[in-house]
Amino acid sequence: MGYDTASRSDVESIISEDDGGMWFLKDALGTDDLGLSVLELEPGVEGKEHDETDTDQEEVYYVGEGSVEVSVGEQTVSLEGGDAIRLDPEESRQIHNRGDERATLVLAGAPL
Repeated sequence: MGYDTASRSDVESIISEDDGGMWFLKDALGTDDLGLSVLELEPGVEGKEHDETDTDQEEVYYVGEGSVEVSVGEQTVSLEGGDAIRLDPEESRQIHNRGDERATLVLAGAPL
């Protein structure tokens, strides 16, 4: 078959759904290198600070709904619904929902 489908309901959230939820779809889709995740953050919640140096993976974050701030090293980038950011593997990053509504993002990553 030339395609696979998946839904976030096919996998368990890796964070508490009280905070929003995060669903990794890579395995459900059967991708080799491309990782795809859905992240929802409730107001006042922040994601895990991390980098992808060990995986040499660049990431793209697309904001579908709401607004977030992404700390990238010493800088802060504000993103609204419809905005995206690409991150180099070695950049430390953390997503913050400082807004008043739930934020929904699609995260994609693949090794360089």
